Parts: sequence; C-alpha cells; structure tokens
Amino acid sequence: MRPGDVLFFEGLGHVGLHVGQGRMVHAPYTGSNLVLVERGLAESRSQAQALVLAGLVQGYEKPGQQVEEDSDLRVTALAPFVSRGGEKLRNALDALAVDVRGRDCVDVGASTGGFTDCLLQAGAARVVAIDVGYGQLHPRLREDPRVTVLERTNARMLRELPFAPELVVCDVSFISVTKALPPVLALSKPGWEALVLVKPQFEAGRASAPRGVVRDPEVWREVVASVSEAAHEWGGRTVGVVDSGLPGPKGNREFFVHLVNRPGRANPDDIDRWIAEAVSSA
Repeated sequence: MRPGDVLFFEGLGHVGLHVGQGRMVHAPYTGSNLVLVERGLAESRSQAQALVLAGLVQGYEKPGQQVEEDSDLRVTALAPFVSRGGEKLRNALDALAVDVRGRDCVDVGASTGGFTDCLLQAGAARVVAIDVGYGQLHPRLREDPRVTVLERTNARMLRELPFAPELVVCDVSFISVTKALPPVLALSKPGWEALVLVKPQFEAGRASAPRGVVRDPEVWREVVASVSEAAHEWGGRTVGVVDSGLPGPKGNREFFVHLVNRPGRANPDDIDRWIAEAVSSA
C-alpha cells in the first residue's frame, strides 16, 4: 500500500484498495462470517459464527476464517437460533425438564438474543431482554411484540421491570452471576425459577484461569458449588446442575444451575452429585 491509498468498504465484507485515480483492486479473501451473511446463508454474524462452530459449514472450522470470493460455501443445516446460546439453553430446558410455555421471562445478558430466541420458540408469553450493550439484539427479536428490550441497562443497578417474571435466564460475561442476578430476582414473581449459565472463567480468580481458560475440573466444581451456596441469600434453592452441552470461547466448559424460589436448602449430597455428574459429562 502506497501513501495516499485508502482502504474502503463496499457493502458487507467487500474489502479493497483505491489506487491512484479511482482504480480499484478487490482483496481476494473475506471473513467467512461476512460471506455467510452476504450470501443469505446466515441472518447475522453471530448466527454465522454459530453455524461454523457447530460444524455446519463445509470446510470451515473457525469463525472468521478467510474465504476466497469465488469459493463454494455450503451450509449443511440451518442454525435453529440467532446465536449458539439458544442451543445451550435448549439443552438445559430439555435436561432439566423446564416448561416455558405461557410464562413471563427475563433474559439477563441478552446480547444477540440466543436465549430470548430459545424462550420464544419454547412458548414464552413475554421476554424482557436486558443487556448493558446497545444495538446487539437481532432485528427479528427486536421487532417481536413479545419482546421488551432494555439496552444500556446494567442488571446490577436494576430498579424496576415492566412485569414480574416467572422465569429468569442469565448469560453474562466479565462479571460474576452473583452480582448480576440478585437485583433481577428481587423483582421477580414469588416462586420464580432461574436457569443460570455459570462460566468458571468469570467466577474463578485469575490464577485459576490462565489466558482466560479454566481446565481444572476441581475449579469447575468449586465455582458451581459457590454459586449454588450464594443463591440461598437470594431465596434460591438449587434443584439441578447440568453441563451446557457446548463449550464457550476458547473451549471453556460452562454449566447451568437450576434455581427455584423455595424455602429450605437442597440436600448437600444431591448438589455434590449433580455437580459431579455435570463435570464428568463436560
């Protein structure tokens, strides 16, 4: 690239150089996520990423992997949700036999909306999608009349909701669920139920997560047990623990803790057994 040359973007993913007076040279490669969206094979970059990670794009194993512009890109099956988070939640709903039909829900850490999408497809009546970010929720969900979007909203500072939810789901990053959840649960309907995605890399100390990855099953167990114990302070009783079924970024294992607003504590032996089974299946 010479002085005076200018990088430009034309549409989604077409990258090239202006050279001299208007002459244009297209770059021969584009990221797979953008190409999938351009060709109508995915609705969003998040969904494109989910397709690649699920092994549904022939010949491509990593999101963003470079693709030649004239390459034949094939998707063997459509992603069921706007992001792979929906698949994680569906796994938990099935494994823990949680019925969503007709229920009012809150999705804490909605992001693109994988959990929200899963809840709606499972029959939720209404969903409040909460996220500290802005403009991330998939347009299809944003336009759905059953969805109330609360963007630029820090769950830790939440003081009110449009309705008291019966079911709370949570998927947050770079913050402990023990900080993000209590204000939401305090606004929930008595007898609430919660499915909490616990990510050890954000719950354990830095010493236990070198380079952001936790590989020690004992740390997984300790983290899940600590969240289960903390839940007692929020009026939550642990009634189940399962592996998410899909690894998180960098291969991190993640776990769902199933809580209900119910008096009394779960049998410690039951909790230890659930955690052991979840960890062994991870």
